[in-house]
Amino acid sequence: MKVANLFKHRGESISKHHAEFMQWMSPAVRDYWQDFLNKANERPLLTRLRDLHLGDLQKPAVNDERPQPKPIQLKPEAEAVYLELQEKIGEVIHTGEWLDVSQERINQFGQVTEDMQWIHTDPERAEQESPFKATIAHGFLTLSLLPKLTDSVDPDSSLFPTAKMVVNIGLNQVRFPYPVKANNQVRAVSTLTKVTPIRKGLEIEREIKVEIDGVRRPGCVAVSVIQLHF
Repeated sequence: MKVANLFKHRGESISKHHAEFMQWMSPAVRDYWQDFLNKANERPLLTRLRDLHLGDLQKPAVNDERPQPKPIQLKPEAEAVYLELQEKIGEVIHTGEWLDVSQERINQFGQVTEDMQWIHTDPERAEQESPFKATIAHGFLTLSLLPKLTDSVDPDSSLFPTAKMVVNIGLNQVRFPYPVKANNQVRAVSTLTKVTPIRKGLEIEREIKVEIDGVRRPGCVAVSVIQLHF
């Protein structure tokens, strides 16, 4: 079929459907529609294309332009701590005192958490049946001792005395490489890994290892995230 005949055929088909469509319209709507088509057909094709402002279609929408965050302005005391800590990234910033994990402490934790498994609370059975030949502390007991082991709850030996408040954000990673047996001595060694300015102060990440006295492997390794508010 020739191109001219193709357009003629298409035009006749469109005209037929248009006529059927017009019959379904009310007289008022039909008059409005015909007036709209007449005005549209009076305008040249190039003018109609120009009025589409095709160039504007390539512009990003207003909602696509993400607002730039405002730079964080640290308070002088926060900036001083930030500059000090920046020089200590990768270094041990705190080593706590040894703490006794007694059987009584383990039993109390088991009662609070309702985890009274014999591997934690029955020394006689543990000696006979456990591969560790002794009761062991709950992993979450070791984890819950981190505030004490890192001196975070001791107002007289705070690592960040100029901060008004220290907030525990959470833990990025937790592992229990080796069990803590009843009556073991443990301590925490904290290594600074990251310091980030935030709107209220600083966010600090530390890798905390809970060492067991006389044991090469740690009882717990956790990445702690805290925020200092000034």
